[in-house]
Amino acid sequence: MAVVSIFVGNLPWSTTDADLQELFSAHGEVKRAKIVVDRETNRSRGFGFVDMEEADAQKAIEAWNEQQYNGRPLTVNLAQSRPARG
Repeated sequence: MAVVSIFVGNLPWSTTDADLQELFSAHGEVKRAKIVVDRETNRSRGFGFVDMEEADAQKAIEAWNEQQYNGRPLTVNLAQSRPARG
C-alpha cells in the first residue's frame, strides 16, 4: 500500500514532531511526522506533514480535519506535491 503525506495546518506554535506523531498514531502507523520550522528563527511555522499508509491517512484526515487541538481548529488534508524549482 502507498504511503501518502498529510498536510496539517493551523497548529499551535508549541507543537513538536513528537506531538504530531502521537496525535496521528491513534489512526495508524506514522512513518514520519515533521513540523515545518523557519530557517532563520528555528520556530514553528504553524504547520507540518505526517506520512502514513493511504487507508490510515484517510481515517486520520476524517478524524482531525476542522477539529480543535489545543484551542485551534486544524486544517488536515492530503498534501499537494510542489512543482520542482528550477
